[in-house]
Amino acid sequence: MKSGVRARLHELVVERPLQVLVVAAVIGATAAAAAPLAGAPILKASLARGAAGPAASEPTITKLVWEGADLDGDGVADFANPTGHAPRGHDAYGDGEFGASRDGGARRHEGVDYAARAGQLVRAPISGFVTKIGFAYPGDTTLKFVEITNPALKVAARVFYVDPKVEEGAAVLMGRPIGVAHSLQRKYPAGMTDHVHLELIDRRGAHFDAERVLVAKVETVEMGD
Repeated sequence: MKSGVRARLHELVVERPLQVLVVAAVIGATAAAAAPLAGAPILKASLARGAAGPAASEPTITKLVWEGADLDGDGVADFANPTGHAPRGHDAYGDGEFGASRDGGARRHEGVDYAARAGQLVRAPISGFVTKIGFAYPGDTTLKFVEITNPALKVAARVFYVDPKVEEGAAVLMGRPIGVAHSLQRKYPAGMTDHVHLELIDRRGAHFDAERVLVAKVETVEMGD
């Protein structure tokens, strides 16, 4: 007969080995939890670098900003994008750029088509006076244009497919609303992109490319701005 601690150990090891394994596992887990993490110094260093580093940057977005040319040299732009959108690309009816082919090559596009959402505000591309409100097509009273003339710059602008909110003779400032964009889906049901057609005319009466005086720039801004 063995007595005391030796007897108890003999009983556990020989007669109750399963209990010994369980106790050993518990002791091992407790020791591991109490011991320092092997990766702790790396973690602390990483946290320290994060705390000492620059603050997280604010979320940002990029957008197109349209910059108009300054013809008279006064440091202020003289042209504005009437819709705020890029020229329409290729669709079932052709392209929206200046000089694009029309009527199978019989004529050239005399303006630039700036994409629009039907019903959105359309803004004056130049400052001046409303010298005419007319119809884009003979016999069609639904699609209109607004003509603005700037006597100082000797430049005129015609903005087509607009439901006007101004009258002939009115003075308008560049960038101010002159009407809303009209849908073109009834006139061009095969799938033309809704847009406004902008024509610019110089002092000689010649049309020139709006994209020469309206340039898109990519600008990054913080979302909180």
